Amino acid sequence: MKAIDLIRHAMQVSDKATLQLIEDMRDSAVTQPTPRGGNHPLWVLGHITLVEGNVPHVLFGEPNPVAKWAPLFAPGTEPKADASMYPPFEEVLRTYRDLRARNLKILEDLGEEGLDRPTVAPPKGLEEALATMGKAFLTIAMHQMSHRGQVADCRRAAGRKPIFTPQMN
Repeated sequence: MKAIDLIRHAMQVSDKATLQLIEDMRDSAVTQPTPRGGNHPLWVLGHITLVEGNVPHVLFGEPNPVAKWAPLFAPGTEPKADASMYPPFEEVLRTYRDLRARNLKILEDLGEEGLDRPTVAPPKGLEEALATMGKAFLTIAMHQMSHRGQVADCRRAAGRKPIFTPQMN
């Protein structure tokens, strides 16, 4: 198996598993995982959207098309329980899907031979994790799965049962 196949698979699995939980919380999108707050599903969706928008910046130095959302969804921002402070759920979801599709196309265009190319603009502190194009894509998949766990906790806080994510075909 080639590295690109593994990276593509990781991105597909993380996408399916994470969106399955987020979309199930559409009607409770600002349910926080603890009585002391935490990352709610709408914040997680916005955050992973901001990250998807930043992939072409990390790889090639291109501007992030959703940079305007950084004050709401950047690392270190504090999720608010007021949904009116955020763009509509469906807009964020649609934007995420568009950006993810673009990034998957970039991955395909890079091909196996492009995975070892160095990235142009990794964020400070993430230089090693995002040092190459291949590492950047794999890190995106792992990052998304870490936030999936937060959404799972939000679902439990909302009184919902766990969802099993079937194996990808």
